Amino acid sequence: MESGRIKTGFVMGPKLSRSDALGLGGLGLAGFLGLWGALSFFGIVPVEFLPSPFAVGSRFIDLFAEPFAGFTLPQHLGSSLLRYLYGVLLAACIGIPLGLAMGWFHLLDDIVTPIFNGLRFIAPIAWVPFAALWFGTGIGGPILIIFAGAFPPCLINAYRGARFVEPRLVEAARMLGTNHGRMLTEILLPASVPSIVAGLRVAAGLGWQSLVGAELIVASAGVGFMMVQAQASVQTTTVMAGMVAIGLTGLAIDVALRQGERWLHNRLGLD
Repeated sequence: MESGRIKTGFVMGPKLSRSDALGLGGLGLAGFLGLWGALSFFGIVPVEFLPSPFAVGSRFIDLFAEPFAGFTLPQHLGSSLLRYLYGVLLAACIGIPLGLAMGWFHLLDDIVTPIFNGLRFIAPIAWVPFAALWFGTGIGGPILIIFAGAFPPCLINAYRGARFVEPRLVEAARMLGTNHGRMLTEILLPASVPSIVAGLRVAAGLGWQSLVGAELIVASAGVGFMMVQAQASVQTTTVMAGMVAIGLTGLAIDVALRQGERWLHNRLGLD
C-alpha cells in the first residue's frame, strides 16, 4: 500500500484533513441548495410545491415566534423531544439488560429469540393503529412507536457484546471462583460497552425517525403534527420548515452521540 493512501473495500484515495472534509461537505450543501433554488426560481417545479430555500428559511425563523397549530416551533420540538427521550430510554432500559442476559444465559436466549425475531421485523409505523386505539392522541402512542423502533438495536447489540466476550476472561474468572454477580458487573458489562454504545446510536436514529412517523397520525402537538396541519392547509413552506427542524435536530442528536462514543472509547482505551 502506498504511503498516504488508505484502502477500505473497493474505495481508495487520500485521507482528507478535517478542514478539507468540511469544505467538501459545504460544497455539496451549496450545490444542493443551488439546484433547489434553480428548480424553484425558473418554475421547473411550481412554487406552491417547491418553495425557494430563502422562503423556507424565512418561514423557519418566523415559526420561532409565530405559533402554528397552537404552538411555536421550539414548543413543538420540545414536545417531540420529550416523547423521544421517554421512548428511547424505555427501549434502552429494557433492551440492554435483556440483550446481555440473553447473551449470557443460553436458556433465556432460546426462550426469547423466537418471539423477538417474530416482532423485530414489524416496522414501527405498523404499530400506529394499535397506538391510536390504545392511547388515542396521548403521549403513550408515540412512545410505543419510538420504543418499537429503538428496542431491537439496543437488544441486538447488547446481545452481541455479551456473546463475544473474550472466553479466556470468563474461564479465568471461573477458575478464581468468581460468582455470577461479579462476572456480570466486572467482566460481561465492561466488555460489552462498545457494542452497547454502537447500538444506542443506531437506536437513537431509528427512534427519531419513528417519532416523526408517529406524530403524523397519533399526536396533538410536535413537529410531525405541525407538518400534517400545514399540509392540510397547503402551506408548503411550513411543511418544509418542519422537515428542516427534524433534520437539524436529528443531526444534533447524532453528533452528540458520536462525541459521547468517542469520549467513551478514549476513556476505555479502545481503538
